[in-house]
This record gives sequence, C-alpha cells and structure tokens, in this order.
Amino acid sequence: MNLAAATNENLANISNVLIYSSMAVYTLAFLAHIAEWTFGSRSKVGRTAAALTTESTSAAAAPAVTVKKAGGTAVLERPKVVTRTASGTRDVPDGPGAHGGTEKGDMYGRIAVSLTVLGFLVEAAGVATRALSVMRAPWGNMYEFSITFSTVAVGAYLLLLALKKNVRWIGLILITTVLLDLGIATKWLYTDSDQLVPALDSYWLWIHVSTAIFCGAIFYLGAVGTLLYLFRDSYESKLQGGGTPGTFASSVLSRLPSAASLDKFSYRINAAVFPLWTFTIIAGAIWAGDAWGRYWGWDPKEVWSFVTWIVYACYLHARATAGWKGRKAAYLALFAFATWLWNYYGVNIFITGKHSYAGV
Repeated sequence: MNLAAATNENLANISNVLIYSSMAVYTLAFLAHIAEWTFGSRSKVGRTAAALTTESTSAAAAPAVTVKKAGGTAVLERPKVVTRTASGTRDVPDGPGAHGGTEKGDMYGRIAVSLTVLGFLVEAAGVATRALSVMRAPWGNMYEFSITFSTVAVGAYLLLLALKKNVRWIGLILITTVLLDLGIATKWLYTDSDQLVPALDSYWLWIHVSTAIFCGAIFYLGAVGTLLYLFRDSYESKLQGGGTPGTFASSVLSRLPSAASLDKFSYRINAAVFPLWTFTIIAGAIWAGDAWGRYWGWDPKEVWSFVTWIVYACYLHARATAGWKGRKAAYLALFAFATWLWNYYGVNIFITGKHSYAGV
C-alpha cells in the first residue's frame, strides 16, 4: 500500500453524511419498535401462567389441539412447547413476540425491520466510502472500528431474520445500542480519514481485525439473549411460585421467548463464535510476530483478549458441568462479554500500549 497516497476528502465527507443519515434512519426504526411494543397485546400473561400452572401434567398429557378455519379447510394448530432450560426446571411456551400477536403491533414491527434494513444499507455504504477514501480497510482507529462493529451487528441480526429465526425481539435493544455506539463514535471517537501507520499496513489487518469485529458483534447478540434470559427466568419463576408479575413483566417479559429458548439461543451463539475468537487471537499473535518481532508481549490488548477467551471458555465448560448451569452460567456469560467490552473501549482509551493508534 502507498502510505503517501492522498486522502479523497470528497469520499470521506460522503462517508460522514452517510453515517449521520443511517443514525436518522435507525432513529425512525427505534420509534417503530417502540410502537410495536406499545400496540402489541398486553393480555398474554395468562397463557404463560397457565402453562406454568399445568407444568406438572404437561409431560404426560398431549398438547391441546385447536381447530381453525382457513379458506374453508380445517387446520389443526398445536401450541409450540420449547425444551427445558439449562437448569431443567420447566417447559414453557414462547411468548407471542414484541407485536404481541396483534395486527397493528405486527405492522409496526415490519416497518421497524424495513427501516433497519435501510439503515444497515446506508451505514454499510458509509463504511465502504470511508474505506475508498483512503483505499484501505476501514479499521485503522476506534471510530472506524465502531461504525463497522455496529454495521456487522445489525447485519447479523438481519441475517437471522432472513433465516426465519425468531429474533425480532432483539430489534429494540439492538437499535438502541447501535445509536449509542454511533453517537459515541461520531461525538468522541471521530478521527479524520487518513493513511495507516506502518505497523497496521499489513494484509493481517483484513484478517485479524475483521474477525475481531465479527466476533464482538456476535458476542453482543449472545449477551442480549443472556440478559433477557435472566429477566424472563425470574418472571417465569415468580409465576410458577404463584406470584403476581409487575407492569414491566406483564407488558414486556410475557411477550419474550421462553427462558429455555433465550438460554439455548445465547449458548448456541457463543459456542458457534468461540472458535473464531480463538483464531482471532492466533492471527493477532502471528501479525505481532511480523510487525514487532515477537508473537506475544503481554501488551494490554493481548492480555484482555486472552482474558476474554478464558472467561468464555469457562462459560462453555460451565454449561457442560452439572453444578454450573442456568443463571450461574448466564452471569458468567455476561462477565465474559464485559471483558470484551472493556477490551473494546477501556483498553484503547485508558491504557497505553502497542495497539494504541491515532489517539484511540
């Protein structure tokens, strides 16, 4: 790469406009998701309560069958029952989703997804034009890392939707986080488009940093699922014990997938991306050998990347150990993501090391 190559300021400015435009579109998607939750039915608590009340007989009894008329043809519809949670305490049907099963709520949800797709395309174009402005990978500083990270997170979410996975419940939290990420990036992390410092001028930038961004985005989705699992599990436990859920639980938690579904989703997400995180660390070590003449030097970024690996490894091991399942494992998963988040922000901002470039 020619380090003396000039920056295309026109493309750099277009990139900035596209990033701000994506924030505007994401804001509209955020409002649509709010409407989805607001206009969704709030009368679904009884279904979950009934499922928990009859839990003792659910294993022996066949699921109830209802008959619907569709175009003059009788259709048998069986309620969906998910598998047990990691702790193996109960079988509970999934909630109806953010839209709550209502036509109006579903309409707003579809609008939210459509706006999210538009925001993703605009943001991806912003990342691409940023790269074209200097003809390199757009991951030379934290601003570029941040806008790429949020783009990949939204893209992964949309891919799951395209695969017909029940993940629309992530939408509101995801868009809120993306707006926060982009706000921090544009307000405090912004760096002018420029050429790479010599240590980053390597094909390993495409390999190592791209996998780190992808892993972080997927770990984030797993963390969202884990956090919601803890809330939903508490809600189900309260109903199982005969308690009365509060307003938040009645209007929000009752519409989420069951604790078992959330638990399974988070585990599968984290387990699937963990090997790639292992590769990320190995690739970084190889690159360090080329750039600095040593594969490992206990640089803060190296240390915290390894700490993140250890905690996620402990989480996956805990899921296979009888004494560490359910909520205990979930707390460990959240701690693992917290170490990744610290490595993302804290190490770059508060700790000086060889991975500190362009101020951040």
